[in-house]
Amino acid sequence: MGTVFPLLMLGFVLGMRHATDPDHVVAVSTIVSRERTFRGAALIGALWGLGHTVTITLVGGAIVAFGLVIPRKVELSMELGVAVMLLVLGAMSLSGTLRRFHEIAHGEHAHDERSLVARLGKAGVARALLVGVVHGMAGSAAVALLVLTTVRDVTFAMLYLALFGLGTVAGMMTLTTLLAAPFALAARRSGELTAWLSRATGVASLALGAYLVYEIGVVERLFGR
Repeated sequence: MGTVFPLLMLGFVLGMRHATDPDHVVAVSTIVSRERTFRGAALIGALWGLGHTVTITLVGGAIVAFGLVIPRKVELSMELGVAVMLLVLGAMSLSGTLRRFHEIAHGEHAHDERSLVARLGKAGVARALLVGVVHGMAGSAAVALLVLTTVRDVTFAMLYLALFGLGTVAGMMTLTTLLAAPFALAARRSGELTAWLSRATGVASLALGAYLVYEIGVVERLFGR
């Protein structure tokens, strides 16, 4: 137990580190760019982490517990899903779709005492969860293989995955709260600056999505197999 506990704690720390991967940061930036409160931003991070944790635990757990092997083409296809999602989020951000979703959700509840979830709106909750699920699907195989090389006991391996997931929740909540700061500051100073920052996140999302499509489809030869 003395050697297992540090490994489990390492899983939590690696989960926090995992939340800062570039594709995760860019994806949540497009969502948080319209959020004006730190509590709302933290909730978005928690929802992303929850969606990510569910898929990491289910898919990664199945790989660990039953020794499943995910074919390389399937793994690349799941990673391609992240690239496509980044393209969609970028396009929605640049077209103003995310802004309209945000205004509808917040406009209806701007002066009420409803919960944060209610004010974020069903679309906002579903969007944050879905983004986390897609990222979790893409990373589940790699995380499971990492667990298998670190912890051999299935029970401890599952606990490792759960703590890894909690780490991603904590890491993403911290990250989204920090990301909300410049957007909240911009909103107080200039509407034009807010729009510029929102467009910048959209462009970044499109650029990274296009790069990943090329990397996965052409370099990794998903489209050529």
